Amino acid sequence: MRLGIVGLGLIAQAVHLPNLRDLRETHEVVHVCDLSATLAARVAAEHGGPVRHSRDAREVFADPAVDAVLLLTPGDHADLARAALAAGKHVLAEKPLALTVAEARELDELAADRNLVLQVGYMKMYDPIIPRARSELAAVGTPRLVRITVLHPADAPQFAHVRLLRADDADPVAVAAAAARRRERAAAALGDVGEPFCSLYTDVLHGSVVHELSLLRALFGEPPLTFAHAQIGPGVRPGTALPEPPQLQALGMLGDCQLSLSWNWLPGHPEYVEEIAVFGTEGRLYLRMPGPYLRDARAELVVESVRGGERATTRLVSEHRTGFTHELLAFHASVTEGAPVLSTAAGAAYDTAALQRLTSLLAAAYGVQTRGETTP
Repeated sequence: MRLGIVGLGLIAQAVHLPNLRDLRETHEVVHVCDLSATLAARVAAEHGGPVRHSRDAREVFADPAVDAVLLLTPGDHADLARAALAAGKHVLAEKPLALTVAEARELDELAADRNLVLQVGYMKMYDPIIPRARSELAAVGTPRLVRITVLHPADAPQFAHVRLLRADDADPVAVAAAAARRRERAAAALGDVGEPFCSLYTDVLHGSVVHELSLLRALFGEPPLTFAHAQIGPGVRPGTALPEPPQLQALGMLGDCQLSLSWNWLPGHPEYVEEIAVFGTEGRLYLRMPGPYLRDARAELVVESVRGGERATTRLVSEHRTGFTHELLAFHASVTEGAPVLSTAAGAAYDTAALQRLTSLLAAAYGVQTRGETTP
């Protein structure tokens, strides 16, 4: 499978490109692209082999040597995904795929109409421990409470081990246009809510919290997901941008099960922590996910239950290849063998709708009414 890579920033350099070098027998990078021509040239030279480079994604999509593209740019990827699919390329797009439900559904239909693969980069869904975690849910009986806890340190210490190439010659007009387009799509989703709710929706919820929703789907499917109460930490004033990401707490229902979501920006915290705990009528399950920039960190699953009148505890760890590697393997299988896609655009639409409802609840606490797609 011959790949074009669009966007050569942190996630490309820290994770995807090293993984693609490991998978070079089945995944060949033939074209790389970034708004910075300097960065594109350096990455192409360092990756090895005959790799083309450009600063315009349209050149990648028009390249007959490219079978499929990885969209790794910041922000949402609806416009790039639409253009790539229209050009006949299979697509793996980092999250968020889109900021509106309508665009996610549109892209899902476009890929199906053109018989192309569209996979969303919810790498946690592909962690090798997930199928075992899903099968172990039966051991805890009927789930009564799902508790999600994320302790999020500042970003820089998490990727301090990464050799990151940088350049400062990105076209400022193109950067500004992308930012304007992002605000436009956020307004289509929520109405003109202003700050801090616009950035909360685009950067915090779609930038991180959406991974928790994807994990819920990987474990439970897509039951109705509702939120009844939500709050964000102190310092929030309508009309004023947040100085840093907030703490976010939400309570709701996942089907017939209670849901507790706690996402916490703790810049000085020593480690990234992410845990999903499921408490059932006959036991409990703990799923702990690794930090995002650690290439061989392992997820851990602990199941505590009562079996035959005896209490039993089972602890498992996943293999060293993380969800990032497995999502690339799954993408290859979908493109070359027709294997079904796990992280679909339809699933992204489900997540986006839930994040819109959560943003509406948070904004309403400050007297701000959302509109757009959130209007009944």
